[in-house]
Amino acid sequence: MQLVFSDAQYWEDFLPLTFTRPVAEMRCGILTFAERWQKILENTDVSYFTENYLQGKFRNPEDKESLFLVTNFLPTENIVQQIKELKQGEALVYEDELIAAKINMKDFSLHQIEKMTDIKEELVFFKKPTDLFTYNDKAIDFDFELLTKGRVSQELSSTNGFLGDKKDLFIEEGAEIEFSTINTKTGKIYIGKNAEVMEGCNLRGPISLGDNSKFNLGAKIYGATTIGPHCKVGGEVSNIIIFGYSSKGHDGFIGNSVIGEWCNFGADTNSSNLKNNYGHVKLWNYRTKAFEDTGLQFAGVIMGDHSKTAINTQLNTGTIVGVASNIFKAGFPPNLIENFSWGGFKDDEKFKLDKAYEVAEKAMARRKVPLTDDDKAILKYVFETY
Repeated sequence: MQLVFSDAQYWEDFLPLTFTRPVAEMRCGILTFAERWQKILENTDVSYFTENYLQGKFRNPEDKESLFLVTNFLPTENIVQQIKELKQGEALVYEDELIAAKINMKDFSLHQIEKMTDIKEELVFFKKPTDLFTYNDKAIDFDFELLTKGRVSQELSSTNGFLGDKKDLFIEEGAEIEFSTINTKTGKIYIGKNAEVMEGCNLRGPISLGDNSKFNLGAKIYGATTIGPHCKVGGEVSNIIIFGYSSKGHDGFIGNSVIGEWCNFGADTNSSNLKNNYGHVKLWNYRTKAFEDTGLQFAGVIMGDHSKTAINTQLNTGTIVGVASNIFKAGFPPNLIENFSWGGFKDDEKFKLDKAYEVAEKAMARRKVPLTDDDKAILKYVFETY
């Protein structure tokens, strides 16, 4: 059975994170939404129903019987069972939105659906970027159970200090932790394969450190924090998500934020996550093209892929950074930094596309990942369109 992961109406609401990916490829908890559903449904036959310009990289659905699924929620056991038992032409609806359906993609149409069942249970649903860090504790708990049930963790080295219950700590094969403090009293901690927690780190859960990622010497990590694969994180972070392949390797503070892939924070970059007047934070909304009240007192930076900050960069509370932006001028840049900005300020010139390719190729080569023609086509589309 083909899984068709649909962006539904949510793709625009997650910009700038989704300029370069479908909603299903965002990370929250330990896994991406796509990885989570593949694990739940024990199915790796995956395709994506997303923006046309992304379909070159993210496989189009084939014309066959499929499970059409909106991925950006955490299901209950009952919902999972209902999804597995769907028959052809049946669908599940939550808050008047279709979230799962058994249909044939050859004649894709909601008119195929003959029976809709309303879900009455309250679900953890992710509808905007700030939801990713707001509900990250719940996602970490969900994924921890999904990934570790019936398995045995590696032992924690005796050089470390530990607080909490050992059942809330899971260390994958090849991971290293020495001379650090680990506290699971406030949440679970998951350390991925071949990850490293260097000496002097202080971890206070819930935390997920992805495969082949590192917490640098003396890092202070407050939950709920998710670091994806192949990242380096140092300094102080609190309640952030990094999708993967990005570095915040030095001192400086980032809190209540979501960072894409292939980003880099220069030494002593700091992001405010609380206004001086303790008021609600406003964030730019790409759909309404206006700054809107998040209802949150704490919100830092939402950063698209391939963006960079120079040393000593200062980011305002509630800053949106687009794709392939370079922030290096003195002073606080504005709360909306455009895609391919060269400098970070309004009306700065754009980073040239061929130079953006060149930098991306160099950065990705360090992780032995190629910049493909599909990647270039996505960046070109964003450059020319947005």
